[in-house]
Amino acid sequence: MIKAILKSGMLLLIFTMVSVLFVSLTQDTTQEKIQYNEEQLLIKRLAELVSNYDNDILKEKYDQVLMLHGIKQTIGIYPAKRNGQTFAYLVEHTYPNGYNGSIRLLTGISVDETLLGVRVVAHKETPGLGDKIETRKSDWIKQFTGLSLSNPTQDNWKVKRDGGVFEAFTGATITPRAIVTASYQVLELFNKKSLLIQAK
Repeated sequence: MIKAILKSGMLLLIFTMVSVLFVSLTQDTTQEKIQYNEEQLLIKRLAELVSNYDNDILKEKYDQVLMLHGIKQTIGIYPAKRNGQTFAYLVEHTYPNGYNGSIRLLTGISVDETLLGVRVVAHKETPGLGDKIETRKSDWIKQFTGLSLSNPTQDNWKVKRDGGVFEAFTGATITPRAIVTASYQVLELFNKKSLLIQAK
């Protein structure tokens, strides 16, 4: 009887250890795949915003910890250079107030403080409504290219429902409002040169 119990206990222990090992290996593999997919998406988004650079934009990335969109966060900054001269910055940042949580964005800004564009890196917005901020779902987000702090004027940097010039999606105002606000606030930060101070 005791031998049978010990044998069952040993089998259970071995089964548990094998299960834990399997789950751990699966998690590590999945995490690596997720990280790889995120990096590939980021590279794709970088290329959508600026393509005529000749530096290793990924290796020259630097981070800054600062207040943006009402939260302290780490901002990733990718300087785009041509012949050794920086002509644009691509800023990876998080806007915390989407409809379903945070929206990770990549915003391109030329040195003359004009938007090269805005792209979504990650979000949890509602499929069929808020996900129209993705270029594969809609061209809506492409309208930010060429805009600046003065074009449109500050009062017009809002969705139409709030008295501005930007269209919202039918049934989804919060998500477009988030992108409009986030884009303007990054331009403001860039204007103050806060994003151009590279950490030593």
